[in-house]
Amino acid sequence: MSLSPPINPTPETKLTNQIHDSTMWRLQRPDAARVFDDPLVQMSLSRYIDVVNNRKQAKFLLNKAMYVEFNEDNTLDELWTFHDEALKHFPDFLTRKATFAPVKNSLLDLKAEIARRIKVDCHFCERRCGVDRFKDQKGYCGCDDKFHVYSAFPHLGEEPELVPSGTVFTGGCTIRCIHCQNYDISQWKSSGTPVEPDQMVRIVDRLASEGCRNLNMVGGDPTPNTWLWIETMKHVERNIATVWNSNSYYSEEAAKLLSEFIDVYLLDFKYGNNKCASEISDAPSYWEAATRSHLYAKKHGELIIRVLVLPGHNDCCTRPILQWIHDNLGPYTRVNLMFQYRPEWKAHTRKELRKRLNSNEIDEAKHIAEEVGLKNLVH
Repeated sequence: MSLSPPINPTPETKLTNQIHDSTMWRLQRPDAARVFDDPLVQMSLSRYIDVVNNRKQAKFLLNKAMYVEFNEDNTLDELWTFHDEALKHFPDFLTRKATFAPVKNSLLDLKAEIARRIKVDCHFCERRCGVDRFKDQKGYCGCDDKFHVYSAFPHLGEEPELVPSGTVFTGGCTIRCIHCQNYDISQWKSSGTPVEPDQMVRIVDRLASEGCRNLNMVGGDPTPNTWLWIETMKHVERNIATVWNSNSYYSEEAAKLLSEFIDVYLLDFKYGNNKCASEISDAPSYWEAATRSHLYAKKHGELIIRVLVLPGHNDCCTRPILQWIHDNLGPYTRVNLMFQYRPEWKAHTRKELRKRLNSNEIDEAKHIAEEVGLKNLVH
């Protein structure tokens, strides 16, 4: 069943009308129109560019074409063994030029079965609440057994290589940033539209038909909906690149499920230490989760990192984050150093977050990026 009328019809219809004029987004975002010519973008996102230009298949389509011998009687440990073995052979698919057709008992079917079992004892995120989401039990994120969609539209405000980006905003989040700009979505301050995977397939199809370069899974945070997204993509036939737009606070099991399923990881790297993460976002062990998630992303996909610079946090957060990226992911990692922080929601409860960044803090963050040797910043 398709959604009618569309979710948030007024803003979505406006953007849809713009995107149907194939030149409109190019006029509004000329940087996005020419970004694929940038050698640094080609270096860091070469496969994504090929998918956008329909020279290669998105990874979820390759997942559907790779046969894995398993059945529902296998234990979870056995399923993970089959999954890990399949990942070893998956790079062979990436090097072939053939177009593959779906098979029964595919790698994507296996991922869906593992994710379904995780949802019964939910541990998609680092909190590992252990609730049974199929029985309408809700953990920290507040999510249940359906998507709750707040909007789905071609977004013109993302990184240039992503624009126009088919963003799907879903409710719920695994952390609670006191300065969250989307707190109405992340903290359920308003209501989204409940959506089943078969309905989401139609949303994805519409976004692709409207000229979006990718499917941008966002929130809140997409992590609680990992099973729902995998189940949805089992039935998507269009060749559209997938973007995992997350706060990086997900479990190792979730990271494994996303491996070779997601084309581009668009990951926040929020804090350079666990103290700031706990105090500002109620995210204990954030550093361990975030560094692990970024390493998985580097190994199993292509990566864009967002670093939102916070007032008063260059020494404790910006510097260690950028240094870690350089040392562990490489100087040519694509990094968006973001300066658009503004006090939102409960930011007034913390002194340094009551104000915007000043010019000295912005210059200092740019200097840190240059000093540590990062060479592929989003401009």
